[in-house]
Amino acid sequence: MNPNPSMAPNPYSRQCPTRLVLDRIADKWTVLIMGLLRQRPWRFNALLREIDGLSQKVLSQTLKRMERDGLVHREAFPTVPVTVEYSLSALGETLAGSVNVLIEWSETHIKAVVAAQQAYDARQSGARQ
Repeated sequence: MNPNPSMAPNPYSRQCPTRLVLDRIADKWTVLIMGLLRQRPWRFNALLREIDGLSQKVLSQTLKRMERDGLVHREAFPTVPVTVEYSLSALGETLAGSVNVLIEWSETHIKAVVAAQQAYDARQSGARQ
């Protein structure tokens, strides 16, 4: 999936590697983790406790992917047991503001979204009868 360097990225093309980034930031766990890491560095178990419904396995996988993508910095401290802290990298900081806008939009508009869903479901239910 190496794009031609002379061609501009085109996320509408299935061959464009920008889709990998879009997949990552479209993931709800990534958005929620970034929202917290924007506040301050966090330890693994603190993140796990803070994000309701997130499993240890999914948190581990998501953090590893985010670290691989250069969005998260992982720092291990030589304690017994080893203490690991996660923070946003410089690259992650450039994305965190945009992700925060998504979180704020969700909080602001959730009632309207739920009302739209209920209205849609009522229309669909009426159409089936």
